[in-house]
Amino acid sequence: MLVEQLSAGSQEVKVVAARELRLMVKTGKENRSFITEGGAIPALYRLFRSTNLVAQENALTAMLNISIHDENKRKIMEENGCLELIVYVLRYGLTTEARENAAATLFSLSAVHDFKKMIVDEHGAVAALADLLMQGSPRGKNDAVMALFNLSTHPESWSQMLNMGAVSALAGALRDEIVAEEAVGALTLLMRHHILAQTIASEDTTITNLVGLMKRGTPKAKENAIAALQEMCRRGGLNVIQNVAKMPMFSGLIQTILL
Repeated sequence: MLVEQLSAGSQEVKVVAARELRLMVKTGKENRSFITEGGAIPALYRLFRSTNLVAQENALTAMLNISIHDENKRKIMEENGCLELIVYVLRYGLTTEARENAAATLFSLSAVHDFKKMIVDEHGAVAALADLLMQGSPRGKNDAVMALFNLSTHPESWSQMLNMGAVSALAGALRDEIVAEEAVGALTLLMRHHILAQTIASEDTTITNLVGLMKRGTPKAKENAIAALQEMCRRGGLNVIQNVAKMPMFSGLIQTILL
């Protein structure tokens, strides 16, 4: 009944039905599975372009909750036009919560390896995540950096991550203690490609920020910062090693990093 109301009801009915679905799929694997089998995914994503901010937000949040169920991730990605509209909400959502939940949905979907490259290649996805990481609320930044971290694990993601501004956003996030730990982890993965190691190391501020994390970060952030500098030196070549060695604290440690 709720799915039918989403598809054929009046605007007011759609708003109410989207809210009810959002609540139903918030908890319980059974609910998420049952509702998707009833055709909820296409009914919900058609509301992503709604000019009613409540309808859009509830529909996107329901989709996020649906995506938590692993079997539903594939259903969402296989639904023609659904990924495109999730990215649409990430870029142009009418509320902060809708945009943040769009990022969280991409984070959820990107947990599956097969979907990482599809998300990276979706027009505007990486750029919008990078923008949210730079300008979002603390929650939005966290959703964005987690999604970008997942995407960074795909070996073919690096060029889009560079060209669409994600690498710069991740480097800038090293100064933000809320997301620095995940940002440096993503950069370490990306620097497996020598071009990115050289690009990232070309900014003195990035090296400075990595050193700062080694001094003041969480235990995990410190570990990730050391790994990032190690990857940077291994992949970046002699010039990169020399740039890192210029840092005062590394004058006697550079050989240790390269071991």
